Amino acid sequence: MKTSNTKRLDGQVAIVTGASSGIGQGIAIAMGKEGAKVLINYHSDEEGANDTKKQIEEAGGKAVTLKANVSKEEDVQKIFSTAKEAFGTIDILVNNAGIQDDAPLLDMTLDQWQKVISTNLTGPFLCAKAAAKEFVDTGIKEDISKAAGKIIFISSVHDIIPWEGRVNYTAAKGGVMMMMKTLAQELASYKIRVNSISPGAIKTDINKQDWGSEEGKQKMLSQIPYGRIGEPEDIAKVAVWLATDEADYVTGATIYVDGGMVLYPSFMD
Repeated sequence: MKTSNTKRLDGQVAIVTGASSGIGQGIAIAMGKEGAKVLINYHSDEEGANDTKKQIEEAGGKAVTLKANVSKEEDVQKIFSTAKEAFGTIDILVNNAGIQDDAPLLDMTLDQWQKVISTNLTGPFLCAKAAAKEFVDTGIKEDISKAAGKIIFISSVHDIIPWEGRVNYTAAKGGVMMMMKTLAQELASYKIRVNSISPGAIKTDINKQDWGSEEGKQKMLSQIPYGRIGEPEDIAKVAVWLATDEADYVTGATIYVDGGMVLYPSFMD
């Protein structure tokens, strides 16, 4: 096995979907800095994907970028074939890509429902299936990791917290939780570990309208017992750990990285 003075993901290859900004970008960079070769998937933000790649390479790592829609099976196959062509194998999948298209139930269109479900639930299913097939076919590479492969879903605290006006998003994230647990159970005998990270309030562009003003920031903080809004690096550190052999006995787990948001802060007084 790897010695203690090496980077924790040396010799491994990671696919990170939705890695052009925010949480996905943070995870891709952190894994690159820990020695993993990274395929950076993006949907539309090529500039952001190139920035992710630049930061990994400046830290001495290797990365490639690929535009692909995770909700399309042919695009998912391209993600995995490109990673293998570039780096020879795959060891880690981070299912991060996700979108929001919010509306109250009575106003939500079928297109809004299907768009979010396709990206946030079908996409992770397609990627996990492709990763599992690769991991089963390849088996354990004992000089690299104790596991044959690691699948990490990036979910949300809204896999258990209802969120008015976003039934498509919460339904998808609740589905991700049970998909992760079912796959962890099904794939454990192959020594494939499957886990989720459920972030709370994290400073990303998607929610900048909330934390960008003092009023919005204070509203967010009122829901966070720990007293600060999270950063992408908070999620990235946990993702890296889940991909290492330090977490070899962890599978089927959801780790809430949320400053205590799921602790019902309204009951604190």
